[in-house]
Amino acid sequence: MLHAATTVDMEFLFNDLSMEGEFRDTTTFVDAIGRLIKMREAIRKGGRELHCHRDIGNAQVMGDVAFSKAIQGLHLDKKRTIMQWITRQGPFWDDDRIQDSDQYLECCDGKIVTDSGIGEAAYRELEGNNCHVVSLTPSSWAFTPIAVTWVPNNGKRPVDVTNHWTDETLEAALHNASAPITSWEELEQFSRKNFVHLTFSEASFEPLGDHPFVKSAAHRIRERFRVLDEFKSSFEASGRRTAQGQEIYQKYFTGDNAWFSDSSDDEKHRFRKELTFRHPTTDSPLFCPWHGKVKTSQYYRIHFSWPVRVGEPLYVVYIGPKITKR
Repeated sequence: MLHAATTVDMEFLFNDLSMEGEFRDTTTFVDAIGRLIKMREAIRKGGRELHCHRDIGNAQVMGDVAFSKAIQGLHLDKKRTIMQWITRQGPFWDDDRIQDSDQYLECCDGKIVTDSGIGEAAYRELEGNNCHVVSLTPSSWAFTPIAVTWVPNNGKRPVDVTNHWTDETLEAALHNASAPITSWEELEQFSRKNFVHLTFSEASFEPLGDHPFVKSAAHRIRERFRVLDEFKSSFEASGRRTAQGQEIYQKYFTGDNAWFSDSSDDEKHRFRKELTFRHPTTDSPLFCPWHGKVKTSQYYRIHFSWPVRVGEPLYVVYIGPKITKR
């Protein structure tokens, strides 16, 4: 089991299921939205965002009344705030989703939560992220954690998703969260300081400098570093992986959804020059086809030396856009 780490950043997704069919009158719904606005403001004050689904404005909240129509009873400033959030500002988690639409995720009562905020949060948790949901109240979602089960072809994987429906628990979570990273420079500074079992080359972060900062990408890059760092420290003196090292290897280096993998033979042949970097200490060529994968609105890669051995540095030589583009 990976150790709980303070380096895990916190994400918040709106639980869209907490409004669908949960309200009988507009007044109660409008009051609930008012509370949601306050929680979103608290999240933003903490340097984060409350992510929603891009199509949330069309969600049915009372009979055939859509979300965008149901909020007409709000005061003008609050209505403007909500409409800007759900139509322009976002951020929208489905633009940056991890789960595929063919993934099957179910909740504690057997309810299918694929393609919902809860389903996405659960999948992000399974990926090693720290993802919470925020729910409307009053609703049937006033409990935490929300137990979700991912059902892949090879079995079941349960996960608990932390749920907030009051200011108190949300404020406490934000208070205990690590400060969010807001630039590629901060990501580099944080990584070099905290991931002590990784050896970053001097130029490893330079490829990011030519591209706009993407908060979600920075968050996931940091999570890949966290796993690599812990994997490097999970070897016995004999060179064998510890039980924890083997668990990390099985979870993150194998399978269709592995975070880390080798490049294909075709990629190694076609992109051999691009996958060869300067050795951080000897300046000789260092071929690094092994990489960590980060998928957001674009693809990022983390190239590092392989295999990982006791007594030898684990060199991280490239962090940036995918090199092996066809």
